[in-house]
Amino acid sequence: MSRYRFSGSFVVRLLGLALVAVGVLVVVLVALVALLSPPAAVLDTVVVVAVVTVLALGLLAVRRPVVVQFDTRGYQVRWVRGAGVRRAEWKQVEDVAATVLGEERCVVLRLRDGRTTTVPVGILAGRPDDFVRDLQQHLDSGHGYRRAPGRRG
Repeated sequence: MSRYRFSGSFVVRLLGLALVAVGVLVVVLVALVALLSPPAAVLDTVVVVAVVTVLALGLLAVRRPVVVQFDTRGYQVRWVRGAGVRRAEWKQVEDVAATVLGEERCVVLRLRDGRTTTVPVGILAGRPDDFVRDLQQHLDSGHGYRRAPGRRG
């Protein structure tokens, strides 16, 4: 079984964007509270929600969930918006292609029924070439092919 998590740089970028968004939201809500003079509990609630959001994002950054998982039966993709098919067996995969979508290097798994799964390799921890090699080995094994010992794919 192989598991791939978000890369550290991707998590830091995502966390930075989320923190900026939470900060802007808090500033806007503080300005609204100052202008409209609602009860103090409104501002307290906003601050508590912002703190909980930041803590949840920090936990997500530390734990870095599994994004792509390969096993002997197939693959599963999580947390990737627009990935297409999230789970399939190796027998369903017709072929794999490398492409660039929106300046992001991606691997596209084309299924026999015409559907696809797209994985942007730049968001994954590790080297993209290692990911592709591991994917190809799992796919070959899932289709019943065995690589010759010492042969690099």
